[in-house]
Order: sequence, then C-alpha cells, then structure tokens
Amino acid sequence: MEVDAGRRAVVINADSAQVYADLAVLSARPSDAEMAGIPHRLFGTWDGAQACSAADWATAATAEIDAAHAEGAFPILVGGTGLYIRTLLDGIAPVPAIDPDVRAAVRALPVAEAHAALLIEDPARAKQLHPSDTTRVARALEVVRSTGQPLAHWQARREGGIGDRVRLRPLVLLPDRAWLYARCDMRFARMWQGGAVEEVSALLARSLDPDLPVMRAIGVPEIAGYLDRSLDEAAAIAAGQQATRRYAKRQFTWLRHQTPGDWPRDTHENCLDSSRLVSLFHE
Repeated sequence: MEVDAGRRAVVINADSAQVYADLAVLSARPSDAEMAGIPHRLFGTWDGAQACSAADWATAATAEIDAAHAEGAFPILVGGTGLYIRTLLDGIAPVPAIDPDVRAAVRALPVAEAHAALLIEDPARAKQLHPSDTTRVARALEVVRSTGQPLAHWQARREGGIGDRVRLRPLVLLPDRAWLYARCDMRFARMWQGGAVEEVSALLARSLDPDLPVMRAIGVPEIAGYLDRSLDEAAAIAAGQQATRRYAKRQFTWLRHQTPGDWPRDTHENCLDSSRLVSLFHE
C-alpha cells in the first residue's frame, strides 16, 4: 500500500549538536527558509546550560514520533548521532547512578592508567576499547567500580527502545570520502564567515561549565582559542576543519559498521535517485 501523497511530514532532529539553541551556526541548524514550512522538532530545543543525554533525546524523540503518528503525520528522523539512534531503537542500559567519588577518582586517572585498571576489572570491555579512548575507558571503569558489574551486564538489560513497535524506512548516506572531506573544509570556512565567531563569543560570555557538551562541540574550542588569542585566524580555521573531518570519519565508520546490514546505503550527496526516495515512502 502506498503512503498517501498528501500525508504531512514532521522532521525530527537526531543530531547531538543541533539540539542546542546556542549552536545555530556551528551545528548548521536549518534556517526557516530551509525548513520550508515543514514542521521541524528538537532543533535548538535544549539550552546549552543543560546537557542533552542520549536518554533525554530518546525520550523527547519518542514523544514526537508518537505525536506525529497520532496526527497521521509521517515522522522523518535526520542526523548522524549514532548513540542517539541506537538508544531510541534499542533502549538504554539501566546503569544505576554512578557514585560521585568513584567518578571523580576515575576521571582523574590518565587514560593509560585507567585502561590498565580496566584490563584487570573488566578485561572483556578493555579488549574492545582503544587504550587512548578516554571517554569510553573511563565510562566502563566507573561503571564496574560503582555498580560491581561490568557495562556488558547492564547493556544486556536495555530498556525503553521503540524498535520493536515501529516500521523503519532507513537510508544511510555514504558519500565519496574525498568529496566529504572537501565539503567539511568548505562548510567550516563558511561558518566562520557566517557568524560562528560571534556565536561562540556569546556562548563564552555565559561562563558555562567547560565540560558541558555545548562547550565541547566541534568549532567551539577552536574559535575560543582564536578569541583568547592563543590561535590566529588561519590556525583556528584549520583546527576546526580538522576536527570536523575527524568527526565525519568517525560517523562514516559507525554508519558502515554499526548499522544493520540490510539498511540501504547510498552515495548521492542529496540522494537524488528518485527511485530510492520513492521506496522510502511506500509500504
């Protein structure tokens, strides 16, 4: 059965930077003109002072999807934050709150020491992680120390996913790697000229906790370096471009290897193959 051609669409953001109101330019959040009157949800919804976790986003996205379905609308999720998508579909591990003292002690360890400790306390997880992966090594170590169980124990008990009650029409875009990196460089240069410096200046004026996600978003540290004169303009732009390319590489790898094998892949910049697009909106 074909989907009604007149059925209303609702676009739901699944990008971890575009959720923040403070990052309109640096996250390339769509403008009013680009939205073209189509409802867009969860774009700029969170204030930068409040971290938006994968669980927070999945809860909000589930509500938006349910609301769209209740109205007979067609929800379209867009964005490349793999953890967000996986949490929405598969649920989240019910890890108990981490003891603050344990977290502080773990986060104070050099990553080499943390990984060495993880090899003893959760060897299976340690072997899965790169020894220099600061964030994931610390997370695994703090979980096993605080809860007495390895992270895998909790991940096997995922809760709250909607993957078993919705039908998906997924499409993974995997453009040419050289083309993608050139676009990353061009995009950051355009952002610099299009208000990114002013956006970061306003963000810094809020004196937010530097560990908040909004403060660590791509482009914020690099432009902050330009504003405090530790980097000149050329160096800051080059650093921002490099950070963007590195993130694109991680997204590319995740999309290729962590999404289900039966999800269709496409190489077109805007998926211009009309037959592919049509297939997304057919039963």
